Amino acid sequence: MKKSGSTLSKEEKLAAKLRENLKRRKAQIKQRAAKIASSSAIAQK
Repeated sequence: MKKSGSTLSKEEKLAAKLRENLKRRKAQIKQRAAKIASSSAIAQK
């Protein structure tokens, strides 16, 4: 018997979790890069 909504396998759930972590990490890196860019631009003035 399969419960509705739990059709994903463990591997698929793990892959989805990894993708989410990667997205979050990329967003954090972008934010950090933006902060560094703005702070270095201020330092150059």
